[in-house]
Amino acid sequence: MTRGKSESLPGAGDSAGIEQADAGNQEDSPLHRSGLVGLAVGALGVVFGDIGTSPLYSLQTVFSIDNQAIRPTIDDVYSVVSAIFWSITLVVSVKYVIFILRADNDGEGGIMALAALVRGVMKTSARRAAFALGLGVLGASLFYGDSLITPAISVLSAVEGLEVAQPDLTEAVLPIGIVILALLFVAQRFGTHRVGRLFGPIMIVWFLVIAVLGVPHIARHPGVLRGLSPTYAAAFLVQHPVTAFIGMGAVVLVITGAEALYADMGHFGRRPIRLSWFALVFPALILNYLGQAALVLDDPQAARNPFFLLAPSWARLPLVVLATAATVIASQAVISGAFSMSRQAVRLGYLPQLTVRQTSEVEGGQIYIPAVNWLLFAGVLVLMVVFQSSSRLATAYGVAVTGTLVLTTTLFVTYAATAWRWARWKLVAVAVVFGGSEIAYFGANLAKVLDGGWIPLLVAAIVITVMTTWQRGRRTITARRVDVEGPLPDFLLMLTTENIRRVPGTAVFPHPTKETAPLALRANVAFNHVLHERVVIVSVRPANVPHVPPSRRAAIEELDEQYGILHLSVRFGFQDEQDLPEVLRHACALSDKLDFDPDLASYFLSRMTIERGTQSGMSTWRKRLFIGLSHNAATPAANFKLPVGRTVVMGSRVEL
Repeated sequence: MTRGKSESLPGAGDSAGIEQADAGNQEDSPLHRSGLVGLAVGALGVVFGDIGTSPLYSLQTVFSIDNQAIRPTIDDVYSVVSAIFWSITLVVSVKYVIFILRADNDGEGGIMALAALVRGVMKTSARRAAFALGLGVLGASLFYGDSLITPAISVLSAVEGLEVAQPDLTEAVLPIGIVILALLFVAQRFGTHRVGRLFGPIMIVWFLVIAVLGVPHIARHPGVLRGLSPTYAAAFLVQHPVTAFIGMGAVVLVITGAEALYADMGHFGRRPIRLSWFALVFPALILNYLGQAALVLDDPQAARNPFFLLAPSWARLPLVVLATAATVIASQAVISGAFSMSRQAVRLGYLPQLTVRQTSEVEGGQIYIPAVNWLLFAGVLVLMVVFQSSSRLATAYGVAVTGTLVLTTTLFVTYAATAWRWARWKLVAVAVVFGGSEIAYFGANLAKVLDGGWIPLLVAAIVITVMTTWQRGRRTITARRVDVEGPLPDFLLMLTTENIRRVPGTAVFPHPTKETAPLALRANVAFNHVLHERVVIVSVRPANVPHVPPSRRAAIEELDEQYGILHLSVRFGFQDEQDLPEVLRHACALSDKLDFDPDLASYFLSRMTIERGTQSGMSTWRKRLFIGLSHNAATPAANFKLPVGRTVVMGSRVEL
């Protein structure tokens, strides 16, 4: 019996290399060969949908605050313009576009990717690494709350333009909004890669139109440009601190969607996002907000819906159509982001296996997760029926957004201090300028908790409960599973003392570790008294990066030469598709030890049936929740893309 002979496929054994960003692979991808301008146009259709449609409801919400705390007077309007301009400039242009986009995890962004990046550079401190990942989980939970509100408020605010263009259609606004979103969620199962090609050009038209709408009103009231000075916002804060604090809860709506700039970086890269932002999106937004402000000064009654009243009467109905298209695009970006976030959480061990369907043959990020899709649709539908208008929904908006902003800043400062070794004064400056303003925004939005702000917090609390329960239960089951399976060396020693009949073919056993014997392997020997000529134990382990190149995914180790038992260690990034047969095909082509056809092999899955026991460690309700989640989890066969006709499931029972 010989053990420990290992053979690393090219690059497979270099775990340090896997943990580092592979800039060469990123630049050589088909997406990056599309050219800077092409990627910038694509980014307009995906990245900026949410923040690009904020003018539909942001300024309207500011002037509709209870008791008219902010009035359409020159001082108040200039102060609002100042707060809007500097919020967008500091939070979006400086923080996200200039700084945060530099913190990429193998080209990928988003708060979960940033948390994994921070955990990777904190290997010497397990407690700090766990805390960083916990912040990522909290941020992801808040994102789900935002994912419910964004489609509802965006589409409703666009369709409400009918109240301005055709007042007799006011009663039809809610039904039309519901139908539009229903069609959007139903269409998710067909994929968005075909329609997505139109998103960029549509958003180019959108940003050009909203910029043009603002220019005539600015020309009629050029004094509104004075509001770009930070002194107006500062003076208003000093002279009317309570009113300013209340107003911040509405002003923050202009930066909703800022996180998307970072979350979608992996699809386009930082340079195209920066180009799109500074060349078109940023100036278009500022021109539109200035135009709305000038209109409100000329006609205070326009504050009821300043966006659509910017347009002449003949153009309002076409503007409603264009705005609806833009808000559908914004909603699509949020839904796709929820799919991506869910897959990351599964790979990091915070959610059970979910059924993931690839909707594009060329873009790995184009996925569809039925469970997430229909849960989102149900939540969006409830919000629309309960709140019925964008102005009422705005009271629930902002808490999740500002909470995510604060968490991202915290993780970024931690990463800059640990990985980039920034000087202390830089860290303090970032924490004070960005963190201080975002904490103030978060505090202002907490004042809206009783008026609907509790909704995203409730959603986040539910998601956190599910994630932490799954992680704790998974660890407990894994520990008890080890006891049931027994050490693999003892099992191999047992094979030498018993007369086990060998049968032709190759048996592949997906199994978390090489330290214990797969239950399916034990059951096959114990009940069928047979062992295949070749046995391959495949352990899949998540890498702390979004993508691992195919040539670096597998490493082979021979566990028992006499019985032909091999161990294959496979590493996937948390954005990679876990296709085991494809990995085996690639590994067989590179190694003489794997001399079999993966398409003709038999796959044996070890399935644990979990029952609620009396052991301590988890409360009863958490045990019930974990068991319910495990019963509804996707099968490993589907997750690993195993051939149905060649897969056998065998297992045992374990108590939680």
